[in-house]
Amino acid sequence: MSTKIAPEGFKARWKKRLAGTPVMPAAQLVSRGITRAWLSLTSKPPMTLNHLYDRQTVAVMRRVLQPDSIGIDIGCNEGLVLKALAQVAPRGEHHAFEPLPHLFAELRNQFRTNPRLHLHNMALSDSTGTATFQHVVTNNGYSGLKTRRYDRPDEQVEQIEVRLEKLDSIIPASTPVRFVKIDVEGAELQVLKGALNLLGSQKPVVLLEHGIGSSDFYGTLPEHVFDLFAGCGLRMFLVRKWLKSGGRDSLSRQAFFDQYWDQTNYFFLAGP
Repeated sequence: MSTKIAPEGFKARWKKRLAGTPVMPAAQLVSRGITRAWLSLTSKPPMTLNHLYDRQTVAVMRRVLQPDSIGIDIGCNEGLVLKALAQVAPRGEHHAFEPLPHLFAELRNQFRTNPRLHLHNMALSDSTGTATFQHVVTNNGYSGLKTRRYDRPDEQVEQIEVRLEKLDSIIPASTPVRFVKIDVEGAELQVLKGALNLLGSQKPVVLLEHGIGSSDFYGTLPEHVFDLFAGCGLRMFLVRKWLKSGGRDSLSRQAFFDQYWDQTNYFFLAGP
């Protein structure tokens, strides 16, 4: 059997033919320019943490939700997680909470044809009534009940009044909730305190952001969050390790503290 020799590539052929000639330096410059241009067109941009967390959120949903499971989106914003909930569990009755009036109006219009999605124009906490809400006009995602640290010094903030409720006052503890996402810019402990009955009875999988720069403006320490979950029978995980281990590789109390204070991660999972 004869051995076939692969033909030379175009780049190898022109290098061989031009080697030692006066035009070789110019040809190399042109080649490098073409290579850089090609890479700029074909290379994928680096994945941001937010994109990574979005992908992990959907992966967790697919792991824990059945087609008729119930999910809750707290801090719905533009509805990306709610949309994924409706796709992963299309027969489930899902609840979404968004206090900003203009975002709530957009959500209501976006999901107007889906009667299984229940939208609530309010903020969740551990008390009821009304509260002053910090609307970061230049970055809606930073909005919250308290002013937090912002990445840009020139963020524009306006104060609005919003309705305040406990999750336990909206969703009965007997509701078989399987998944909860919390993104409330530092007020996660207050949200959790207002949901103790539901958390303790249903033990859903909870995804939440919790880190320095937001939660510390509420006087919250990582032990407050860890101990609350433990009291509800829930353990804490790094999301990627939960996905990889199938819920076996949980964080110790000290490991969670280290993640928080070292600012290694701010996206966590709590689950049974």
